Amino acid sequence: MFYDEAKIYVKSGDGGDGMISFRREKFVPHGGPDGGDGGDGGDVVFAVDTNINSLFRFHKKVHFRAEDGTNGGTKNKTGASGDDLVLHVPPGTVIRDAETGELLADLVDEEQTVTVIKGGDGGRGNARFASSTNQAPRIAERGVPGKERWLLLELKLIADVGIVGVPNAGKSTLLSRISAARPKIAAYPFTTLQPNLGVVQMDNYRAIVFADIPGLIEGAAAGVGLGHGFLRHIERTRVLIHLLDGAASEPLEDWAMINQELALYDTHMEEKPQLVVLNKMDLRDAEAWEPLIEERIEAEGYPFCSISAVTGEGIEEMLYKVQKMLEEAPPAEFYEEEEEELTVIRPEEAEEAFRIFLVQDGVWRVRGAKIERIAAQTYFEFDATALRFQRILDDMGISEALREAGVKEGDTVIIGEEVLEWVE
Repeated sequence: MFYDEAKIYVKSGDGGDGMISFRREKFVPHGGPDGGDGGDGGDVVFAVDTNINSLFRFHKKVHFRAEDGTNGGTKNKTGASGDDLVLHVPPGTVIRDAETGELLADLVDEEQTVTVIKGGDGGRGNARFASSTNQAPRIAERGVPGKERWLLLELKLIADVGIVGVPNAGKSTLLSRISAARPKIAAYPFTTLQPNLGVVQMDNYRAIVFADIPGLIEGAAAGVGLGHGFLRHIERTRVLIHLLDGAASEPLEDWAMINQELALYDTHMEEKPQLVVLNKMDLRDAEAWEPLIEERIEAEGYPFCSISAVTGEGIEEMLYKVQKMLEEAPPAEFYEEEEEELTVIRPEEAEEAFRIFLVQDGVWRVRGAKIERIAAQTYFEFDATALRFQRILDDMGISEALREAGVKEGDTVIIGEEVLEWVE
């Protein structure tokens, strides 16, 4: 089964906690702080692997987590950083945020990698807080928790030539004739419900990658039938072979319909070089159609040839025409950037910005990127670190804002995952 879409959950690693520790050595009665830093959590990374051709593994497993960093140790030992989570995907994979639809990565090149989520930073040990006025700090930080998100993966095949046509035009038969590909073939529409790739080795050692793509029906640009599942796979081809069914009642109507669907889906499709090929020349109907179709196609400015995918008639001539068109065609272009310009860009909040909400009587919530990160890193069980957190609340103006909002002694204040009691 070919899988070209997947929805997965990923989480980067948590940072390790910093250590509160003091030297305990013989003959050193007043040893200084020696608590080490925690290690950083692992990142979530996607990497292109040309040996993979579908998103099958992401249907077998959906949840993925990077490794956490380890805690700092005594004697200024820094905890080990967590290993990155590296997820291998086929070339042509597009990664989007499942909630917002934001484009995160478009992976097309061999060995290309992208980091979609950074791991949490490790917390600082108390050795990092020593100063001339505080030579024995009992302050350290917890590691920053990793981030999580749901992602949508979409595979858009990367091939030199896309073979398009109505169902049962003979695309699978043609691919099996010109390459070592062995797609399933039967004499009824929609035999091929998934793309097939085939490689053709030309005389000059040039390898051409062909994609036999599922048959297109009227309305596909609006999502009818296989719809966008078909169309996205031809976006990245450089040349199209438009295969006409010589046994059809109206091959020219089929040709016009498919061209219209391509243009409705993406206007750039009209710009792709297209070789129109009449198939099934082993049948009398195709022989009768050939002069009429050739005259019409060439009048429209398209190159034309006729073949029989069953007998092999005309195949060699077709392949050399395709090779010449590829030599003259521009490099493949990717149009995602133009689509992204239409999205709404929302300015990021200043890191120190915060908001205060009254959840219910006596319960308050403070939201803000910086203060929530600091709260997650604070050891509230130690007086020194709790007092440091209180000073940060004062310096950021949060304490005063809570008082103005009406917080009272004994009220609950929630910051991130921390539930605190307000004490004046």
